[in-house]
Amino acid sequence: MKTKIHAIAGGIGFVMILLFWTSTATSELFASHEAVATVKALILKGMFILIPAMAIAGGSGMAMGRKRKDALTKAKKTRMPVIALNGLLILVPAAWFLAGKAAAGEFDSTFFTVQVIELIAGAANLAMMGLNIRDGLRMTGKIRRLR
Repeated sequence: MKTKIHAIAGGIGFVMILLFWTSTATSELFASHEAVATVKALILKGMFILIPAMAIAGGSGMAMGRKRKDALTKAKKTRMPVIALNGLLILVPAAWFLAGKAAAGEFDSTFFTVQVIELIAGAANLAMMGLNIRDGLRMTGKIRRLR
């Protein structure tokens, strides 16, 4: 049961970050400032899904991997704190900052600088979470390890 909860929560977290990232990039490149402000506001609302999902994925992963010493578990345990810190120290504050700036119509150089940082940090989290998903699938035998 823990494995299913972990997989569902991790999947939700990955999809939410992917949705935030693609919505941001698409709106910034192709939409109006009003649309960007709407996307930024919706991302803040989406945090009420993302943050619990990530906490559940992290907690269940730590519980399941507590006694494991294999290389895949070690790799996942190494990436998870980086993912969490990236989210808590960069992505969440950036989301609040950008939503406030967008709501005020302040699309200045500071907005775009923070936006670039957020996109880079989001891409990094997606990459690390993708590696964790891959390793989890290998650990459960759903995909084979490369030799």
